[in-house]
Amino acid sequence: MTAPSNASRPGRLSVGVMGAGRVGASIGASLRLTGHMVVGASGVSDASVTRIDTMLPGVPRLDVQEVVRRAELVFLAVPDDAITELVEGLAAVGAWRAGQLVAHCSGRLGLDALAAATRAGAIPLAIHPAMTFTGTSLDLDRMVGATFAVTAPAAFLPIAQALVVEMGGEPVVLEDAARPLYHAALVHGANHVVTLVSQSAALLAAAGIDDPGRLLGPLVHASVDGAVADAPGAVSTLTGPVVRGDAGTVAAHVAALASRPEAAQAYRAMARATADIALSGGRIGPADYAAVIAALGDS
Repeated sequence: MTAPSNASRPGRLSVGVMGAGRVGASIGASLRLTGHMVVGASGVSDASVTRIDTMLPGVPRLDVQEVVRRAELVFLAVPDDAITELVEGLAAVGAWRAGQLVAHCSGRLGLDALAAATRAGAIPLAIHPAMTFTGTSLDLDRMVGATFAVTAPAAFLPIAQALVVEMGGEPVVLEDAARPLYHAALVHGANHVVTLVSQSAALLAAAGIDDPGRLLGPLVHASVDGAVADAPGAVSTLTGPVVRGDAGTVAAHVAALASRPEAAQAYRAMARATADIALSGGRIGPADYAAVIAALGDS
């Protein structure tokens, strides 16, 4: 994977990637393919070194200060909790400079995480791809059409949007204060689905089903597709005993899960949330709602 021959055309930037994890390596590779020049990447783990070699061949592996020194655009792709400390540490040694673009990939954090660089005159950007990454060349195709939440000072918002468009993504402007809620929604809707499916598969295996994935696949895909199509309410796609007011079945489920407390806790929490949505959406009446809540063992 080599840089294109038009790397010197106007508007191209020298890019430094700080943190060659799955996200950093893939974003660096994508920007490189659009003509930007990746001038350095940092990474200390064996996996990071391998990603630099495979996703960014020919790009030197540098320490973080040297990455900042060489780059007009620095992409911070380190864990969320490390971003502010890293930015402040680099500010303490005078690494940031006026006019430099510094972007982080966190969904939760806003521009405040880059405040130390901003005080030095750097331009802060928050660019979060709403997708999962493999850290391989597969990500380059998967970024096409993916949504990226972008936050930036108004004067520089077009720069953040342009970078996303160049990578093939679709930028969605997000207010700085809304980023934690936005990220919580993504985690709840994506990571927690994985948790629920994993628990469901384990329960099916315990019930004697040899291939839980085969049974769950069509059901889960249909449910998710229907809910996404009906978002944000998704009331019409709700099915199951809670929506039918079938408190006896809910009580039987709770009893069956009694010996599996983690799954039981998740089931009860999601059943309560489902009952709330069904009640507010008119799919279930107050009496049936109360019966379901009682079956869950709640007051």
